[in-house]
Amino acid sequence: MNYIEQNTGMNPKVDAFLRRNDRWRDEMKRLRALLLDCGLTEELKWGKPCYSFEGRNVVLAIPFKNYCALLFLKGGLLKDPAGILVQAGENSRWARQIRFTDVRGIDARKSALKSCVRAAVAAEKAGLKLPEMKSSELVLPAELERKFASMPALKTAFAALTPGRRRAYVIHFSGAKRAETRAARVDKCAPQILKGIGFNDRSAR
Repeated sequence: MNYIEQNTGMNPKVDAFLRRNDRWRDEMKRLRALLLDCGLTEELKWGKPCYSFEGRNVVLAIPFKNYCALLFLKGGLLKDPAGILVQAGENSRWARQIRFTDVRGIDARKSALKSCVRAAVAAEKAGLKLPEMKSSELVLPAELERKFASMPALKTAFAALTPGRRRAYVIHFSGAKRAETRAARVDKCAPQILKGIGFNDRSAR
């Protein structure tokens, strides 16, 4: 059986997520059905519906304030003949989104969406890896730099993290618009950084 023909079923954790979150609920349900129809395994990771292939994360379905989106974790590696993938954010190198504001938009692009899923699965089957980001490319927020100055051990622990883990923390910290919020995020994450735990690690959630 081809992976696109399989249906792994609905995860009760995602059922609960959709019951709790009414924003873009109809659109999220339509995206969920499409992804399950593509044979992906449904889980709840990082607090969002996540769809994987043979244990490898492929795409997340996320309700934002002004739209909902499919977030392809390796979207920058995918061919996009339909031109529907957009950069997830200014700090994102490889993640790409497809954004929606109504069910009609999802239905109209159903074929292109499934093509993106097939391409993402093919990338996983081929073992494609994202290039590691050099530490020199990371722009650390001032709040983190100040924390390093007061806690040298934190700076050492941060430097010992893998490039991907360092980048995840920087994106999380920098994603806050207010300095107070950025500082609070740094303070909250400092203990897990000292333990060598990544922001997206399950043990950190």
